[in-house]
Amino acid sequence: MLASPGTMKRSSLLILLAVGTLIAAYQAYEHGWIRLNYPSAERYPIGGVDVSHHRGDIDWAAVRREGMVFAYIKATEGGDFVDPQLRANWTQARAAGLAVGAYHFFTFCRDGASQARNFLANVPPAPDELPPAVDLEFGGNCDRSPDWRRLSREIAVFLEIVRAAYGREPVLYMTHELYDAYHRSTPDPFRASPLWIRDVFRSPRWLGRRPWTLWQYASNGRVKGIRGPVDLNVFQGDAAAWAALRTPRP
Repeated sequence: MLASPGTMKRSSLLILLAVGTLIAAYQAYEHGWIRLNYPSAERYPIGGVDVSHHRGDIDWAAVRREGMVFAYIKATEGGDFVDPQLRANWTQARAAGLAVGAYHFFTFCRDGASQARNFLANVPPAPDELPPAVDLEFGGNCDRSPDWRRLSREIAVFLEIVRAAYGREPVLYMTHELYDAYHRSTPDPFRASPLWIRDVFRSPRWLGRRPWTLWQYASNGRVKGIRGPVDLNVFQGDAAAWAALRTPRP
């Protein structure tokens, strides 16, 4: 039995309405009009952004007026890439009064020592900066299924060199996907490293007893002074813990 013209028309309208709703929701998310995470400012009063050259020129004074306390700035990637906005972002963010740290995007297909040398050559240690961070994720990397034993050895080499140079424990930035893959290794070789977890869909409660230090809770944030969407983060801890994070080892 064929459907009546009226029934077909209603079905078509419902399909168009559903598609339109999905498109509108996607656009709202992409433009930062809605997010999935809204962490409590009372529970997490110390917030910040992380940026790279993709965000262009930034008005860091405006970012500070928005209440941002810290900024992690992309410095290097692999064994030879240097972010072209590193110097400008670093200097201007510090001048605006933000606590500043640098991060390195770890390439799975380069050895840890050459990547550490690239980072240290472009981010000399300073006493009041945030601890260095290493970005570990599948997205944008050279291999989505690296050998975990080899990779963990190379990361360990990177951390050892950077730790010795800075006198502090580097922060590990991990996506949910990579953290789950890494947790196959027992025991966890990086248990002592502060963890910066990315989860834009929920809170990091799924980590269980594994403590975390920073949480990237949104990738579509809107902050005055930055054109387009930006990553938003919070620090877990009180003022004393924040001061400890910024203090190098004696």
